[in-house]
This record gives sequence, structure tokens and C-alpha cells, in this order.
Amino acid sequence: MFCLSKPNRNSVVAFLSAQQNQPFSYAEVGSSRQEAPKGYVADHNRIKLGHGIDTFNRARCALMKWKMFDMSWIDLCWPDTPVQPGANVAVLVAHLGFWSMNACRIVYVIDEHGSSEKYGFAYGTLPDHAERGEERFTVELNTDQTVWYDLYAFSRPSTIARVAYPFTRALQKRFASDSKAAMQKAVQCTSSSF
Repeated sequence: MFCLSKPNRNSVVAFLSAQQNQPFSYAEVGSSRQEAPKGYVADHNRIKLGHGIDTFNRARCALMKWKMFDMSWIDLCWPDTPVQPGANVAVLVAHLGFWSMNACRIVYVIDEHGSSEKYGFAYGTLPDHAERGEERFTVELNTDQTVWYDLYAFSRPSTIARVAYPFTRALQKRFASDSKAAMQKAVQCTSSSF
């Protein structure tokens, strides 16, 4: 959905309510656990956040609070949405002098323990999203004590996004870069700010 000005809270609530019972906009739900299905473009980005369990715990908390969306041109509605399968969010994006609202639903949560730790989740697109596909956000504490933020997505444009596909791809690349920076900033904050 496109808007000439930033959508207000009531508009976002109505938008999310209309998406509540909608199916995912793609058939390959959950495929971000492995590799991208045929016919989709895959994007994989990683950044080292630091070392040790304290860094991992801050990174985990940052994901739970959707801090990877802390950027000037995107608003996530709502950052207090619990990270659990079935939860819906709206991603508001400012671009080219207007705003778009994009609906997503959490598909699955990852919470792995053992010699290494991994926490995260994936969300998938709903019918009112410019793209079709899934994106996974994870933080990992490896056996060497390094902590990584990992983004993996597969997507293809909806009909309207196909018209502006080069611009859409540029936005996806910008999101990945800004998301990595947002996670670095969130992890550098003291744990009391969470």
C-alpha cells in the first residue's frame, strides 16, 4: 500500500487488521531454513558483532526488540510485537517522496543451544507487501566465541514492484547495510538500555 504521507497509527492498525487472516503471499513458507527456492533472488549478509556471551545476549535482546529496523527511512509497527510465530508487523518505508506499508508475519523462531548458540526468526510477506518471499534474522555465538548477525532473504517482486525492480533491489541492499549497522549500534549500547 502506498501513501503520500507517513501513515498514522489508526491507518497502520487498520492495515494490519486487514492482513490478520490473509495467507502468506508465496507458497514456499519456511524455506529460509535452507536455501532459496527456484525463481527467487537470494541475499545473504553477515557482520561480526563482537565476542562472548554478553555480546550474544545483547544481540539476542536487540533482535527481540526489532532493533535491526532502527533506521531513519523505516518504521516497524510495532517494535513491541512479540517474536513468535503468527505475529504480524507492518514495515513502513519512506522512498521517492512517499511511504509504503508492507505486511509481514513471523514464520518460525530459532532458539538453538549447545556448543554454539543461535537465536532469531524469519518473517514472510503477506499479500499487501511489495515483494514476495521470506527474510531470516539471526544472531550466533560460535565455538570460537565470535558473535555474528546474519540476514538471509529470498524474494521476487510483486507486480507493482516489478516495474521499479532496479530501485527495489537497491532498497533491499540498503536495508541489509543499514540493518547490520543498526545491530552493531544496538550491541554497543549498555545492557541497561534494553
